[in-house]
Amino acid sequence: MIICSEYNIKKSLITNRRKGFSLAEVIAAITIGSMILVAVLGIYNRAEKSASSVMQKLGSSRLSSEVLQRIAEDLDRIISSTSDTTVTIENKLKNSFPAAKLTITKTIKDGRNKELKFEEIVWQSIYDYESPDTGLVLYRSYTGMALEDKVLDKNKDEIELKRSVPICSGVTFFNISALQGGKPVDKWKGQPPSGITLTMSFAEPFQRVNGTLDVLDEEKTTRTIAIDRTRKINFALEAKGSPGDTETPAQTDATDKDNLSLGSPRKIDSDKE
Repeated sequence: MIICSEYNIKKSLITNRRKGFSLAEVIAAITIGSMILVAVLGIYNRAEKSASSVMQKLGSSRLSSEVLQRIAEDLDRIISSTSDTTVTIENKLKNSFPAAKLTITKTIKDGRNKELKFEEIVWQSIYDYESPDTGLVLYRSYTGMALEDKVLDKNKDEIELKRSVPICSGVTFFNISALQGGKPVDKWKGQPPSGITLTMSFAEPFQRVNGTLDVLDEEKTTRTIAIDRTRKINFALEAKGSPGDTETPAQTDATDKDNLSLGSPRKIDSDKE
């Protein structure tokens, strides 16, 4: 009986051991599970980075377009053919980042023929060491005889009105150039040029050989703003006739004695031969 009981105990122990997993099996299962988990997390991480990169590019492009549109609105509002306006453009390097400053000043004359500053708008990019974003901070300031916003600015004191307002941060490239004879000029001071080219970017910069920072051209947002509204514009009209006839198209100018405006419909009659 004792022998049978011992035999039964050993048999039960062997049976119980077969129901569990060995240490090697547990380690193999953990290793395989870890490999699957690492692969899944890697795929998720790459997908998240790709989505973040796409959203960042879309956001930076949209923000650049909105900022350039605001600058174009300031130029369009202040500069006119009848006002005495001066434009100052400066381009410098701020902590190796390309930075620029645009000053638009409009003056009037009082009864004594004395020149007074009616309003002035300044756009400038400054490197802010306290900013959490790497790059430049774009500021805009407005000063003038009249309030720019009569509702929001009526309770502000003189110091607050002259304070520069940060528009956006993280700018890695900001350049302003004047067009003179169709060529860009980095410095300008005087009467408004025929056009102004604005270039802006929030993309990751790279370092040039000379130590300055730059951005790839495809990552930049550029806009050219026409300033001279009274410029001479040529219009070419196709002569009426058969396709085989070769006739010289007639041309006319927007500044001709017909006194055509840029915003109104134009009716131009060409002489028939």
